[in-house]
Amino acid sequence: MINIAEAIETNQMIEEENLDVRTITMGISLLDCITPDLGRLNAVIYDKICTKARDLVATGEAIAREYGIPVINKRVSVTPIALIGGSACKASEEFATVAGTLDRAARAVGVNFIGGYSALVTKAMTAADELLIRSIPQALSETELVCSSVNLGSTRVGIDMDAVRLMGETIAATARATADRDSVGCAKLVVFCNAPDDNPFMAGAFHGVTEGDCVINVGVSGPGVVKHALEGMRGASFEELCETIKKTSFKVTRGGQLVAREASQRLGVPFGVVDLSLAPTPAIGDSVADILCEIGVERPGAPGTTAALALLNDQVKKGGIMASSYVGGLSGAFIPVSEDQGMIDAVEAGALTIEKLEAMTCVCSVGLDMIAIPGDTPVSSISGIIADEMAIGMINQKTTAVRLIPVIGKGVGETVEFGGLLGRAPIMAVNGFSCEDFVSRTGRIPAPIHSFKN
Repeated sequence: MINIAEAIETNQMIEEENLDVRTITMGISLLDCITPDLGRLNAVIYDKICTKARDLVATGEAIAREYGIPVINKRVSVTPIALIGGSACKASEEFATVAGTLDRAARAVGVNFIGGYSALVTKAMTAADELLIRSIPQALSETELVCSSVNLGSTRVGIDMDAVRLMGETIAATARATADRDSVGCAKLVVFCNAPDDNPFMAGAFHGVTEGDCVINVGVSGPGVVKHALEGMRGASFEELCETIKKTSFKVTRGGQLVAREASQRLGVPFGVVDLSLAPTPAIGDSVADILCEIGVERPGAPGTTAALALLNDQVKKGGIMASSYVGGLSGAFIPVSEDQGMIDAVEAGALTIEKLEAMTCVCSVGLDMIAIPGDTPVSSISGIIADEMAIGMINQKTTAVRLIPVIGKGVGETVEFGGLLGRAPIMAVNGFSCEDFVSRTGRIPAPIHSFKN
């Protein structure tokens, strides 16, 4: 039985503390769309997305109205297009036509992003994988709603360094292709190690080949709720701190579980997972950085930051996992620089560097996220940063990711404005020493010794 105090508390979370369901993401399998005819391929992809997702936006809005829980984004993810287009696409330009089809389908059903312009190249690249990767700059410059991701490594097989090197080139090329828009194409491009099949968050969402024909995954968000809960905890013990975060995470996740189940039932699509990730926005009071400050660091980047983030991430999982039967996706705190006002402030104050963010990756999901770097950063340095992040994921048996934005024409000390959910970002300095000889080596880094489990 819900009592009046709980109802008032929930209303306060929504009205004052930015509690929301960040995204309802419908995953759609395109495996049955494979055909050697390019025109036919584009037609059946468009038709299937429009058929499956035609009621997604209306359903999300109806649930938000009826339950009073804001549902911010409605999105679609599809099977990695490198797998779907390999038979029909014999040039990178042909893959780019599929990106155009995804963009048109996303507009037709009214979602704000569609993910899955992706390739899975943890061990090596097929011809289709390489063509898709080389098409990414064109695809992201010619579309607005398409998001792209590439999985470059895993704990079980190692890191494909040929693909890492190619992705450094691709990120730089995407920056140049969208230079007239402050290189925003790179904001829709992410690389992974150990990418999950059921991530509802962009830009890394794709519908994994182990998934069914269609599924509903939900991402919750409540940094403001957690911060508010901790405001009265100054001087409290770590045990009390952890209990408060766990209880708050349970409440936040329960709201996401409710929305996920309701959307699944109304759309007639199986429920997949709730992603527990704390996802910040540029709005004041909706910041993971502010939570770290409440835990006790003066600014994110100060000594103790990584430990504070580890505590936060673990307690969010412990509380959230009790509130949902199925937890998946990334399920870790996000620390995107441009999307978190507290992170922006920390960078501008000189407290937070790329190297510290890399360290924080060890205890969260996406440590190098939405980071703007100088437009003249060498391609080899971009590849080196990617390799570092992939190594953290591979060795620690966890998902890691990189979303770098080399902003053409801007340097350290300047700021780039993306607007909306993407926010703004100060240009961060990149270590000036070279790793050219390292990333120019061919082949792959082998899997670690502890990957051999059989």
